[in-house]
Amino acid sequence: MLNIRNFTIIAHIDHGKSTLADRMLEVTGTIEKRKMKEQVLDSMELERERGITIKMQPVRMMWKSEGREYIFNLIDTPGHIDFSYEVGRALRAVEGSILLVDATQGVQAQTLTTLAMALSLGHTIIPVVSKIDSPLARVSGIKNEISKLLKISPDDILEVSGKTGEGVPDLLEIVINKIPAPANVEAEGGKLKALIFDFEYSNHQGIIVYVRLFGGDVSKNTPLEFIAAGEKFITNEVGIFKPERISRESLSSGEIGYIVTGIKKPGIASVGDTITEPKNKAKALSGYITPSPVVWASVYPENADDFNLFKQSLSKLKLTDSSLTFEEESSGTLGRGFRCGLLGMLHLEIVTERLRREFGLNLIVTTPSITYKVVLKGGREVMIYSPALFPDYGQVERVYEPWAELLIITPSQYISGFMQIIYDHEGEMGQTETWPDGRMSISVSMPLRELMRNFFDEMKSVSSGYASLSYEIGELREADVVKLDMLVAEESVPAFARVVSRRRVEEEAEKSVERLFNILPKQLFTTKIQAAALGRIISSRTLSAMKKDVTGYLYGGDITRKRKLWEKQKKGKKKMKERGKVNIPQEVFLKMMKNQ
Repeated sequence: MLNIRNFTIIAHIDHGKSTLADRMLEVTGTIEKRKMKEQVLDSMELERERGITIKMQPVRMMWKSEGREYIFNLIDTPGHIDFSYEVGRALRAVEGSILLVDATQGVQAQTLTTLAMALSLGHTIIPVVSKIDSPLARVSGIKNEISKLLKISPDDILEVSGKTGEGVPDLLEIVINKIPAPANVEAEGGKLKALIFDFEYSNHQGIIVYVRLFGGDVSKNTPLEFIAAGEKFITNEVGIFKPERISRESLSSGEIGYIVTGIKKPGIASVGDTITEPKNKAKALSGYITPSPVVWASVYPENADDFNLFKQSLSKLKLTDSSLTFEEESSGTLGRGFRCGLLGMLHLEIVTERLRREFGLNLIVTTPSITYKVVLKGGREVMIYSPALFPDYGQVERVYEPWAELLIITPSQYISGFMQIIYDHEGEMGQTETWPDGRMSISVSMPLRELMRNFFDEMKSVSSGYASLSYEIGELREADVVKLDMLVAEESVPAFARVVSRRRVEEEAEKSVERLFNILPKQLFTTKIQAAALGRIISSRTLSAMKKDVTGYLYGGDITRKRKLWEKQKKGKKKMKERGKVNIPQEVFLKMMKNQ
């Protein structure tokens, strides 16, 4: 156990984390040079395409120092704020973290959030400046930033290049000297305690759990039990990650590896559960907080016949993404689908893209929404997850919504632009702090619905891409919001319903009506397109009927013949308007969802 080092790399997105992991694998000889490729730990096609890490990936490396061989267990983690739950799970399975900061960009908001998480778990932090070979690198300035942040000397901060491999062997030596070996947990008489930090599903092998052993050892054909789930099983295989799975005779305390359970029932394995032996039970380890979805979107298959495939696909995806939640719902216009709970807008984008690519599904995704607590007249409280279910105006006494606590770091010249977009998004400015390199950090409180309303895009636009953001979900506050309904031919269309700020209701109503007016095909009768809120029609446009020349076949004759036909057509259109229903094509729903 004394020769094991378990650690992770924490960094903001695009700070060179995956590239540094590549060089570590190369330097330690874990992967042969001829098999090396960029982002070797990013196994998903989507990760490689976007250049981001989405799924954590453990790997074991061997390193010789002063005649002694060491085992390094690295867990590569995502850098985007939406996947901070993945990072939190990885941090609990290791003793130390390499804090990686880009020499061209400096400390970013997400770096601070993840660092605070690692320090709260008692991690040993090794600060490192990356991309030192870049012509834009500001190594000494960035070192000063980190030294003030961690209250250490700039000389204690290592310089590395993930591209050239410079400084990587020195970093591995520092990992040995600074990160503590796993504690010898034998207080309960060597009982097996294995913490599940991730899992996957195989059609042949069933559930494969990724574990960190905090006591005892486990081998093949050992009877085991999930403490929280209460399910017993016999191990089919145990092993390590290199980074592909390699079977081993056994895993011992302090090691990170996998256990093939053979269980094919869903809902048994859960992140944070503890595995032990039924005959020699240990106490459960403190697990993880269950992630709370902050964004809700209703997702429907374009083809109603794909519903069962969609349901199976979501269940399989849940086995590799435990922060995804979903429950069945149905819509009169879109058919059967699922209301999905997610950790952010990028998480929604990744989940829908994976469903399309990995399972061949074409999907309709409704406008994402958040959870509102609504107090009805009479005092009854209801939780509303979908705008279509939001009570009508007149039934509502008060509405409460979640707020987000934001930390923005931006070059100071963009601060005036930020003041404007923060005001536009109903934000409240908090403390500001000027950094040595001329950047500023701003604390902001903002309704979560406003954070979702293109705030990320506007932030990048205002700062020319130089600002960074991290956020945490805060308290519920009273909200001044109303439901905006869209009516087509005087019938409400639930799929187009939205919850908007009262102060922007007229602007949003006009935009929505104009958008629908431009994309809805003409009907055989005159069609009204309206937006209703606050118990009245806010905006309205009339779509003229399709024109058909019913007298085109007539040649000559009295004008009264034509008048009779026109009168007959007029009566027919009136009848259609009274009885007819507008059939909204699927592409109209898609265009409306995409543009909101």
